[in-house]
Amino acid sequence: MPDTAQHTLWNGPAGHAWVKAERILDQMFAPFATQLAQAIPTDSPATVLDVGCGTGAVSLEIATRLGSGGHCTGVDISTPLITRAITRAASAGLPVDFRVGDAQRLASLPASFDRIVSRFGVMFFDDPVMAFSNLRQATRNGGGLHAIAWRSAAENPFMTAAERATAHLLTLPARVADAPGQFAFADRDRVIGILTDAGWQNIDVVAQDVACEIAAADLPAYVTLLGPVGSALRSGDIEPALHARVLQAIDEAFAPFVVGDRVRFVAACWEVRALAHPSRCGQ
Repeated sequence: MPDTAQHTLWNGPAGHAWVKAERILDQMFAPFATQLAQAIPTDSPATVLDVGCGTGAVSLEIATRLGSGGHCTGVDISTPLITRAITRAASAGLPVDFRVGDAQRLASLPASFDRIVSRFGVMFFDDPVMAFSNLRQATRNGGGLHAIAWRSAAENPFMTAAERATAHLLTLPARVADAPGQFAFADRDRVIGILTDAGWQNIDVVAQDVACEIAAADLPAYVTLLGPVGSALRSGDIEPALHARVLQAIDEAFAPFVVGDRVRFVAACWEVRALAHPSRCGQ
C-alpha cells in the first residue's frame, strides 16, 4: 500500500475515530445507504463493489437485497475500518466480504463487477481519473456506477459549522479546492470531466438535498471525534482554558441545528450515475 497522505490519515487516529463514531454515522447517513441499496432489485444476482465502504453499513444493506449468485465486496484504504466491517459481517450470513485496498490501485479481475457504489468514498483519490479508470475496467460492459458525493462546503453549513466557529481559536488545515477530501467533488463539471476521461458514459450528476439527523445526545461525540476540529481536540495539545472556549463556540454554532432531542440538517450532495460501455474501452 503506498504511503499517501490519505493512507496515513485513515490508518491513524482518524480511522479509529470513525470506528468509535460508527453508530452515529450510520444513523446520520442512513438515507444514503437506503438509496444506494434500493437501487438494486431485490434478489438480484449482481456483483457489487462498495468503494470507501468504511465500517460496512452500505455493503451490508446491499447484501440483504442480493439473491443467489449475488455478492457485495467492500473496499477501503483504512485497516481499522475494514477490521470493524469484517466483525460486523462475521455473523450476518450475507453475501458480503471486505478487504483493505486503495480502489485507485486495487488489483481486480477485469470486468468482474456489475455495479460500483459509494457513499462519500470517492472524493479522496489523489489521482481520480486513474481511480475511476480502474473502476471502469473492473466493471462489466453495461454495468453501472452509483455514487454519492458532497457538493461544496458553502452548501453544507452543518458539516463546516465547527471549523467556522473555531477558526479564530484554532489553527486548522486550509481546505484546498479540488484536493482529496470531503468536498473535492464540489464542482459538477469537474466530476463529469473526471468520469469522461476515465471512460464512463451516460454520465448523470444531479444535485440532491437530503434530510439527515442524529440524536442531540450524540452531538458532543460527533464533534469531538470527527473532522479537523475533532482531530485538534483529540491531539491533547490544547490547554484547558482554550479547550473550554472551543467547546463553547461549537455549542453555539450547532444550536440552530438542534430541534428538541434531535439534530437535523440538510446534506447537499451529488448523486452520480454512469454506465460502462465497450465503445470507450475497446472491449
